[in-house]
Amino acid sequence: MTSSHFYAMLSRMKYINRWGLMNNTRLENISEHSQQVAILTHCLVLIHNKRFGGELDAQRAALLAVFHDSTEIITGDMPTPIKYQNPEIIDAYKQIEDRAADRLISLLPEDFRDDYSTILKQNGKDDDKLHVFVKAADRYSALIKCIEEMRMGNDEFRMAKETIQKSIDDMKLPEAEVFEREFLPSFYLALDELN
Repeated sequence: MTSSHFYAMLSRMKYINRWGLMNNTRLENISEHSQQVAILTHCLVLIHNKRFGGELDAQRAALLAVFHDSTEIITGDMPTPIKYQNPEIIDAYKQIEDRAADRLISLLPEDFRDDYSTILKQNGKDDDKLHVFVKAADRYSALIKCIEEMRMGNDEFRMAKETIQKSIDDMKLPEAEVFEREFLPSFYLALDELN
């Protein structure tokens, strides 16, 4: 049996830094970002289920979030202002991400490929419904990064914070409103204030 390089490749997520165009007080890589997005996605789906009568799979949503940026091992992290500049770039980048997902899937043993294909491509049953929460959590992770940087006196993130907050507001998710009211304020606090 041949060796599978998939998990070793995934471990390289820790080497891909985010916010490459910004002056950061602390670097953030896609591995830690993905972990935070998974936690936030799980929370948003729980809000959906418990407060709005939903019946979505919070564990599946968290799993999708863990892998949502895994293709960046191959593509790198493209800055958001470029990635979403126009429809042609969005479509081209989606094709690049699909090819990168196929490349990662090809590193798996044959009997694992179908399982990971639906995760990396987020095309399993109900994944389209879950993707909304992954996207919102991805934006919240970026917003939290901005909050943390600004708390450290880094004004470089001020405009990014405003833009990201607007993009969340534009999603018009009632679950986001609950998250902002009940959970987001804590990210503005110092450690001693959380106790």
